[in-house]
Amino acid sequence: MARPEQLRAARALLGLSQPEVAERANVSSMTVKRAEGSGKPPASAEAMAAIRAALEAAGVIFVDENGEGPGVRLRKGK
Repeated sequence: MARPEQLRAARALLGLSQPEVAERANVSSMTVKRAEGSGKPPASAEAMAAIRAALEAAGVIFVDENGEGPGVRLRKGK
């Protein structure tokens, strides 16, 4: 599962607003806000997965923990 910091970074790399990500993931803007670590209660695992899938479809690759910490990057050509 993606971490809130990764979701925020991925959205920033793509230059998308929270409402734009919400529309792409078919969730509410408040759900995106909660998934990114703001607001309570935390977003559900299903919502987190939908947001991650939307960001990946837009060109982000999520990088797992590799000794330097988890991260994100853009796919080549994006």
